[in-house]
Amino acid sequence: MSLRSGNALSYPVPARPARAEIRVLNSRFIACLDYADTVDSARSFIQAIREEYPDATHHVPAYIIGGGSARTEYCSDNGEPSGTAGKPLLAVLRGSGLGDAAIVVVRYFGGTLLGTGGLVKAYAEAGKAVLAAAEPAIVRSVAMLELEAPYRLHEQVGLLCSECGGKVLESRFSEAVSMVFEIPEEREAEFNVRLSALSGGTLSVRRFGLRLARDRAARSR
Repeated sequence: MSLRSGNALSYPVPARPARAEIRVLNSRFIACLDYADTVDSARSFIQAIREEYPDATHHVPAYIIGGGSARTEYCSDNGEPSGTAGKPLLAVLRGSGLGDAAIVVVRYFGGTLLGTGGLVKAYAEAGKAVLAAAEPAIVRSVAMLELEAPYRLHEQVGLLCSECGGKVLESRFSEAVSMVFEIPEEREAEFNVRLSALSGGTLSVRRFGLRLARDRAARSR
C-alpha cells in the first residue's frame, strides 16, 4: 500500500533479490524476486532468469512497476493452462503491497499433472514463499533543495537536514556556504518551518527538483 503525506508518495519495494523453492508432487517451483523500477528492467530480469534456467518447463512472470495509482502490471502463464499461473502469481504480488517488483516462478515438471486448481495453488504458494523471504525497503519522493547560509549556521543547517531524514550532497564555501541537499518530500514543510526558526526567517530554500529514491534501511528487519 502506498503512503501519502500531502502530495508526497512512498511505497514498499524489494530491498534486494530473494529466492524460494517449493515442491508439489515432484514438480519444483523456484520463485525469484527482484527490484525493477521500469518495464525494461523487469523484462531484463525475466530474461536473465530464463537464461539461468534454460531447461525449465515454464518461466512464469509477474511484475508491478510504480506505486499508488500510477502502476503498470503484467503477468503471463508462459504455456501453463490459461489463468492458472500468471494471474494467481500477480494476485499474490498485488496483495503484498510491493511496487517496483518482478517475480519469475521457474517450474520443472515432475511427471504428475497438478490440474488447474493444483497449479493455481502451487504458483500462488511459490509467490508467497519468495515474498516471505524478501526484505523490504521504501521508495519515497525526495525534494532536491539548495540555499546559501552564513558560516555560523552551516553546521546547524546540516544537522537540521539530518534530523529531517535528509542529507547534504554538496557544500561550496565562498563568502557564504552554498548547500545542496535532499529531504524526503513529506518532511519538507517541517524542514522549512524549522529552518525559518533557526535563522530568524533570514534563510530561504529553493527546490530545484524532485526524484524517487529507494531507502534500503527504512524497512530492514
